[in-house]
Amino acid sequence: MLKIILTNFCYSVDWVVRQAGRIASLIMPVLALVVAFEVFSRYVLGKPTIWAFDLSLFMFGYLAALGGAYAQQQRAHINVDILYLKVSHRTRCVFNLISFSLAIFFLVIIVMMSIGKFEEAIEFDYRRQSEWAPPMYHFWVMMVIACGLFIAQLTRDMLAELYFLLTGHALIEENCDGN
Repeated sequence: MLKIILTNFCYSVDWVVRQAGRIASLIMPVLALVVAFEVFSRYVLGKPTIWAFDLSLFMFGYLAALGGAYAQQQRAHINVDILYLKVSHRTRCVFNLISFSLAIFFLVIIVMMSIGKFEEAIEFDYRRQSEWAPPMYHFWVMMVIACGLFIAQLTRDMLAELYFLLTGHALIEENCDGN
């Protein structure tokens, strides 16, 4: 019964993070169009926009932050393999548990700071210091969402690691180190 609950949790997190990754990937072509339009407007028409730089900056931030959980899911983050690949599968799981715990700690701090920054941005109407001067609150909302997704993915990965360490069997169809 516990395995079914844990497996369903893992599959649910995988699905949500995969969907967020797909949505984030849609930002890239829009970002490319915004930058291309700014280049066209500036160099061909001789009339630069006041909004393209800020919008592209926000979109790139969204893309990078929202892609973090998906990169974790795909095991695409950089790993220091010099020691990692020379130890047993169980030891790798312990290494993963330590690094995932540290990452969650760091991400929780970012969430707490982002909530505070969001509240300040609303209360004091923080805006980007540019000619367009867009509001900043949306960026902090995105940071909370992105960190929440990342925490969910790391929690899912930690459950898979712990299950393997306790039972010697994989919780789902993959090995706990992504191989």
